[in-house]
Amino acid sequence: MHFFRIFSGEAYKGTKGYLKTQKGYEILRTVLYFGISLSLFAGGYLTTGTRLNLLTIVAILGCLPASKSAVSAVMFCRFKGLDEESAAQIEPHAGSLLTLYDMVFTGYEKNFVVEHMAVRGSQVRGYASAKDFDRQAFLRHMDPLLKADSFSHVDIKISLDKKQYIRHLEELQTMEDDPELSAGIAATLKSVSL
Repeated sequence: MHFFRIFSGEAYKGTKGYLKTQKGYEILRTVLYFGISLSLFAGGYLTTGTRLNLLTIVAILGCLPASKSAVSAVMFCRFKGLDEESAAQIEPHAGSLLTLYDMVFTGYEKNFVVEHMAVRGSQVRGYASAKDFDRQAFLRHMDPLLKADSFSHVDIKISLDKKQYIRHLEELQTMEDDPELSAGIAATLKSVSL
């Protein structure tokens, strides 16, 4: 069911259920790619009686995109998105804010999973359920990425407590909005996430 959301246009990066949908897509794509390589190898072997044929070379080369797809599938299988219960609690408080779901930011030392984010002007608020989420490391990771896209004064706050995050969302709604700036920051966040 979630797999077909990609083809209907609902499961874009930053939308609710993206990680779950993408996980299914990546697994299916990986199985398909390896299946094509295996069928090419089998077809060449059955027609020539030996594995020393042109289709074997094509099958081996076909393992390259299949392996890349397998790595992507493993990455998506490692992370969970925002659960339905939390989404039901958060969504009523998001109002007209520009929101992002299931954001995974990968760094050299660690990965940062932010289940929900809201952007209003240069203000970004996020909710991460992982108790070991390192907020300072996340800010150090995000600062140069945002500056590279000319967003130098972005105030990012990540809450590990849902009630605190809901209060942050309500505060954000009272702040002045710059839709163009909000959209630009959200686009940068999506471009640097998994």
